Amino acid sequence: MNKATITPYESEFLEFKDELLSFVFRLVSNRALAEDLVHDTYLRMAEKIDTFRQESSFKTWVFTIAHNLAKNQFAKQKRWREDAQQINAKLHINSEEMFDQMRGVYESKPDKSFELKEHITYCFNCMAKTLVVDQQVCLWLKNVYDFKVSEIMTITGLSEGKVKHAIADARKHLTRIFDEKCAFVSQKGTCHQCSSLKGILNPEQDEQSKANQIKMVREGSNPDKEKLLDLRMELVKNMNPLEGSSSHLHTYFLENSPKWVEMALSKERT
Repeated sequence: MNKATITPYESEFLEFKDELLSFVFRLVSNRALAEDLVHDTYLRMAEKIDTFRQESSFKTWVFTIAHNLAKNQFAKQKRWREDAQQINAKLHINSEEMFDQMRGVYESKPDKSFELKEHITYCFNCMAKTLVVDQQVCLWLKNVYDFKVSEIMTITGLSEGKVKHAIADARKHLTRIFDEKCAFVSQKGTCHQCSSLKGILNPEQDEQSKANQIKMVREGSNPDKEKLLDLRMELVKNMNPLEGSSSHLHTYFLENSPKWVEMALSKERT
């Protein structure tokens, strides 16, 4: 893009490009594919800009284009099993080859480190993949990207009732999952989903100290599970899944998790 000839709409697009990329990535769970889709969205925006009638905000219009381009990709994806993370952790613990490959990914970044906030964001992304597609899309748009229901209707083409039901059902589903599985909510100690993989990440004692600095973790025993979900989403809202000191490792997990789960299930069937 030539900065000397940049248009106001192109400038506005650049202002929320990272936000758009993170949204698409959270849906398709593949960085290269998400980047391609955002690039295609930009080209479509530039091609169709004369058709923009300002019936919605420019940002809503662009997110609509991105959603329409991406929906064929994420609609054909299977919902993740609720125990996908546990299955994948067990695979890596029991396979020296898989563990070494994972460690190679982790060590490929010179400024790597395990950040608990990033792990919580990654975990939320995984749990969101257990939702049906419309629930995923509507929840992300409403609770993380701050779109209004009317704007989500425009982006998704769903009715007001379907959007509201999708958000409510998504929240109910995630509240149950986190209440049953999250170590921070069950108060069973620091979450070991990553650090249990033979100590490749920071020691548990260090992680416990970090955990105590996070409001969502400190309030884990709060009986108001809806509030805990809101605190979790507030944390997710402020974390870009494609940036950070351990994002390369979490991206690796997200991109490969379905394949690993199928591998594990195939072994069980034979």
